[in-house]
Amino acid sequence: MSDRLTQTWQWQSAEGLPYLTCSLLKAWPHGFFTQPFYPRTPDDLSKILDPEAHSYRVKQVHGNRVLSTSEIIEETTEDSFPPADGIIANLEKQAIWVASADCTPVLIGDEVTGNIAAIHAGWRGTAKRIVPEAVARLQAWGSAIENLRIAMGPAISGEVYQVSEEVAAEVGESLFKKEKIDTLEGILKPLEKISTPPILPDPEPGKVRLDVRRINQLQLEQLGIKVEQISIAPYCTYQSPSHFFSYRRTQEKKVQWSGILKN
Repeated sequence: MSDRLTQTWQWQSAEGLPYLTCSLLKAWPHGFFTQPFYPRTPDDLSKILDPEAHSYRVKQVHGNRVLSTSEIIEETTEDSFPPADGIIANLEKQAIWVASADCTPVLIGDEVTGNIAAIHAGWRGTAKRIVPEAVARLQAWGSAIENLRIAMGPAISGEVYQVSEEVAAEVGESLFKKEKIDTLEGILKPLEKISTPPILPDPEPGKVRLDVRRINQLQLEQLGIKVEQISIAPYCTYQSPSHFFSYRRTQEKKVQWSGILKN
């Protein structure tokens, strides 16, 4: 682990249990919570960030829909939360939450407006550019690109995430702005050659390793966000069984929650 990442990501403790914070988001109460907190809900976890916080969540569906907290209130019923994979908030004491196991939890804060976003970015949502969609919604609220601070939490790492070439190409194609590329090779080969490639080789024919967080980072950089505005947690859910659930590892539908609170 590099010194920069060691300094940027810190372990915290609540009731004797560990969770992660990122110094890029030091202006906001936040946390990437670990599996020992399971099965606590966002309502429970919000009280750790602020006893007066109101929590908001959605029914995650691996898409690219982003809702504001007011839209969540409007669409929530007695039986269910609205379908979406991103949340934005602009009012004080609002804590917004996403659940993940191997997918990427992304928390965003705007240092000027104070507005926040929480995103669940699995490979399907990443292919649909959900993180840029959340950034666009923040921009509609007045955010400037240079004021955003972005932390990507623990997720399955590229070195162990085996997927089909077809899946990798669907995700990788999200980085190409020009005309549609019709061949797998036309998408994958350029991405294998870039610095810190998001596509890595796999010994099984027709398979590759996919770094979803790196794809999200590249999408953000295409928006003009600088590398120092983004930090990726140096932890892999698949390879850290004591701290994180991993569906790929256990096939269990258990999750850890990540959330951020607007002061």
